[in-house]
Amino acid sequence: MSIIENIIDIPTEHQQNVFGQFDAYIKKIERTLHVTIISRDSELKIIGGDKAAVRARKVFEQLIELSKRGNEITEQNVDYAISLSFDDKEDALVELDNDIICRTSMGKPVKPKTIGQKRYVDSIRDKMIVFGIGPAGTGKTYLAMAMAVTALKNNEVAKIILTRPAIEAGENLGFLPGDLQSKVDPYLRPLYDALYQIMGADSFIHNSEKGIIEVAPLAYMRGRTLDNAFIILDEAQNTTPAQMKMFLTRIGFGSKVIITGDKTQKDLPANVISGLDVAIKVLEKVDDIGFIYLDNNDVVRHPLVQKIVKAYEDYDRKINDKKINSKKKTDSKQKNN
Repeated sequence: MSIIENIIDIPTEHQQNVFGQFDAYIKKIERTLHVTIISRDSELKIIGGDKAAVRARKVFEQLIELSKRGNEITEQNVDYAISLSFDDKEDALVELDNDIICRTSMGKPVKPKTIGQKRYVDSIRDKMIVFGIGPAGTGKTYLAMAMAVTALKNNEVAKIILTRPAIEAGENLGFLPGDLQSKVDPYLRPLYDALYQIMGADSFIHNSEKGIIEVAPLAYMRGRTLDNAFIILDEAQNTTPAQMKMFLTRIGFGSKVIITGDKTQKDLPANVISGLDVAIKVLEKVDDIGFIYLDNNDVVRHPLVQKIVKAYEDYDRKINDKKINSKKKTDSKQKNN
């Protein structure tokens, strides 16, 4: 393996953003790609094996371009740029930056941050019904909310309906104070929080009072026909098969439906099958229904969340492997007997 040097010009005004606090991003790139990076004035020298040095150069080129576009470089940007460099998709990060869905009430652009999220957003644009399936932190609900608000502003739909099953995750609704709405509001709080951030509290309250935005438990959907609406069912892994069928058969003309869920975080009783699992098996070959699967590579929360998700995925994989091996041994013994 030959050692090479790559030199990149980086404008002084972008160095702090690209290098990170106390050069944290430089150190991470050095450790991960096994290169040495030397910064002098407006030059960045990368020393390492031919492939590693080229990868590091492409990572920095992506981060510099993002910074020039006015983005604050985060650790997630750095991690994702590094992972893309191994897949020869180093240009993807800048391409993702071009897809602005909408802007929050504070003017911050909302856009997909990973290739998986980009596939999810494109599927929402193209399909009438989309299932977004993946672990916490992959932006399933938030991106769906952004697409819903955009559709409403563009007069593509007349209202937004947000719903989720009020499943008691180890707690009991009956012991919560207040009337029924007060009891179910905590389960709907993540939906409110996302809308407040995207629309602003005043706009959300105004549209809610006019009936343009509705946030309600899944049980409230029974008996309705939902025409010309953007409908989001969140936490779908906690629906029963009957509830999922009820929800899907509410859909009317001119509507778009997004169903989000995390198959690893079911709060249903142990003997109850998830409506999400059944829907995947029943509907996977139906036209105009999209299924997008996100994974730990699409997590855009704190980097530690990505590590937690991966650790649980590895643990679940080991448990499943043990079950399969145990079943094989049992079947083999029964066959021999």
